[in-house]
Amino acid sequence: MTTDFILRAIDPDRDGPALHAVFGDKESCLYLPSPATKSVGETVELLRKYSSGLEKTSWAVADNEESMALGRVALIPRERDIYEAACMICPVARGRNLAARALAIVIDEAFSALGARRIFADIDPDNPSSIRTFEKLGFQREGVLRGNWLTHIGERDSVIFGLIRTDPRPWRRP
Repeated sequence: MTTDFILRAIDPDRDGPALHAVFGDKESCLYLPSPATKSVGETVELLRKYSSGLEKTSWAVADNEESMALGRVALIPRERDIYEAACMICPVARGRNLAARALAIVIDEAFSALGARRIFADIDPDNPSSIRTFEKLGFQREGVLRGNWLTHIGERDSVIFGLIRTDPRPWRRP
């Protein structure tokens, strides 16, 4: 499969300024637990925190190895063979289907190389673009956890979408 983008390791110092376009965007961060970052420095520190914690399986989405990051995708280990999938694409790069295409690559990698048996997404019910992205990837709506998050916009529900190793992967259709 050929792509018009690459996935590369996130470098907080290199990618922080570009990813601040999404992490510093109030609209993009509306459904996250914390509000948008206030500065590039705060975004860099957030990326450092992610990189040193559970999210060692996160990547920058970019046009090529030398270009700035257009977004990020992550697989966050939750149990031995269960991962949570997450993605954020910078506003300027939206409309290219980057989130779904990048997630498809890391999902295949998780099932084949990491031995994942299940990957899930925890999505705010008022975030239709994320819901569409994961549905496009074949994730099944599994249920709602009421009042699951206390966020900067108040108490929020979670819609849980899941994909297991044996589920069809729509991007693999001939």
